[in-house]
Amino acid sequence: MNRVVIDLHKLQHNIDTVNGWMERHGASWTLVTKVLCGHHDTLRALQAIGVRSIGDSRLANIRAIDRVYDNQENWYLRLPHFSAIPEIVERCEVSLNSEIDIIEAINLEARRQGRMHRIIIMIELGDLREGILPGSLVEFYEHVFSLSNIEVLGIGSNLGCLSGAVPSVEQMMQLALYRELLELKFKHPLPMISAGSSAWLPMLPEGRVPKEMNHFRIGESVFLGTDLISGGCLPDLHDDAITLEGEIVEIKEKGLIPLVETHDALSSFEYSDDNEFTPGQRGYRALLSVGALDTDIGGLRPVDPGHRVIGGSSDLVVVYVGDDDAGLRLGDSIRFRLSYGALLKLMHSHYIDKVVTPGIEQYSAGLDSAQQVDVPRVIDMEDIATQH
Repeated sequence: MNRVVIDLHKLQHNIDTVNGWMERHGASWTLVTKVLCGHHDTLRALQAIGVRSIGDSRLANIRAIDRVYDNQENWYLRLPHFSAIPEIVERCEVSLNSEIDIIEAINLEARRQGRMHRIIIMIELGDLREGILPGSLVEFYEHVFSLSNIEVLGIGSNLGCLSGAVPSVEQMMQLALYRELLELKFKHPLPMISAGSSAWLPMLPEGRVPKEMNHFRIGESVFLGTDLISGGCLPDLHDDAITLEGEIVEIKEKGLIPLVETHDALSSFEYSDDNEFTPGQRGYRALLSVGALDTDIGGLRPVDPGHRVIGGSSDLVVVYVGDDDAGLRLGDSIRFRLSYGALLKLMHSHYIDKVVTPGIEQYSAGLDSAQQVDVPRVIDMEDIATQH
């Protein structure tokens, strides 16, 4: 059987560890769940753990969250588009914004629904994704500050998500200075600086993040343990809280490189391992019934260090398992750690089963009151304002 396995005990450990880092820093945070693609049982587990502030970029996922939760705070993380604004205002307490016309439309819809909608004004700091240019910040803020049903929660940024811009203390201090400028000019507090994604996280336990950065939007590092700056896994996190099990459909000793003429144009998928096999070398190759239709083959890392992914196609992944078959048989599974892109495709694929372990009822029943902690916690404006 091909399946994604979500280990709830390891996932809770990662959430608790990140939450501890946040508490020591004096920050709140939002768990970014878009990689789950609205998976019901995992969302139920997150509710049981105590997660209350959730961020997503797809309204379909937020609908799934709303079917599971009844007391959470939803953050809409993709820049809002006009056609989605009524549902964004209805379902989400906070959104990230960089366009005046969109914010004005949100204000009108919030007024129609009788709601206040909170926004984070995104500022461009070098990644060239969303964000207004710093030179237009005062004019931008002056305009949105006057809107009746918009509450500016703070300012924020996104680094590392498009161009791979590496976060730095200097960029953080820029955000702190921009907030100070706006507060001095408009005599109005901006309680939050939402610093960004998992790319910032390696700096947090090291104490290199300025205290002004008091909110984070974290997803990948919680689910996969990823250190986005140095590579590998962050200290004290599990990198196998979510894994793929691929079923073996063939295992045979074969040559490890083709001995016939090959042409790249004949392969629909470009991935192949940069191996050092020599002509005539032989070994055992296992074919798994998972392929590029299901996941990003290049994002699969076998749990067994002796295994190597050496190629794949739309329906199959080929794994070199060594000079002998290591006792593997047809129907056995090979386990993989996952990149974010590989996990995203797997969770979105309706061809792959998703299994939580232990079962959600057993897991929920095993949680005592001490384990059901409020993490990530819902934004308390008075608390943040006091800290600021």
